[in-house]
Amino acid sequence: MSSLDALLKTLPLEAASRLDQGLATLGLDVTAAQRERLLGLVALLHKWNRAYNLTAVRDPLEMVARHVLDSAAIAPFVRGKALLDVGAGPGLPGLVIAILKPEVHVTLVDSNGKKVRFQRQAVMELGIDNATPTQTRVEAFEGQTFDQLVSRAFASIADFVELTRALIGPGGQWLAMKGPGADDELSALSADVVLSARHRLDIPFETAKRQLLILTPEGAS
Repeated sequence: MSSLDALLKTLPLEAASRLDQGLATLGLDVTAAQRERLLGLVALLHKWNRAYNLTAVRDPLEMVARHVLDSAAIAPFVRGKALLDVGAGPGLPGLVIAILKPEVHVTLVDSNGKKVRFQRQAVMELGIDNATPTQTRVEAFEGQTFDQLVSRAFASIADFVELTRALIGPGGQWLAMKGPGADDELSALSADVVLSARHRLDIPFETAKRQLLILTPEGAS
């Protein structure tokens, strides 16, 4: 039995059916290997969370919805070849996107050592070869550019944009995952940043309202 097989056996049986139903509801087709990795990510997060308190979500079934499906919901809006996940925490949404979109190289950045150690363990155990965990501050990426930058729980929209403005490549976008109260944050944006799209995210098995805001530098939308 492989280490991944052993890891998957720690999950309740309902976790797999919940993932399958959720992905189908989102309209996402996955391979058997991708499905296994997504479940493995939940199992690994649940295992590490007992000791390292990586997330306030304790139940693996809730992890499927609140972390994996929530992250997977933005996959249709990810484009280009290079994505930077800013303030990735335990690798969300970056690791999920890396699993679902192997053609995209995902760089994950967080300053929290235990969360980045988890990212590295997940990359190694799950064989995610298109993700690079990095323990640093986002300012350390000066001189590099990305097609898209995503934030799930990093900061206000204005702070997210201002801290990463120099990292947006030609035609690039910011992807801000937010709850319903984002309009106040949008009002604080500088005038040279445009809200180019707003997508409601209906997360299976979740009642909380979610949305994805796509922002571009003025003139690039």
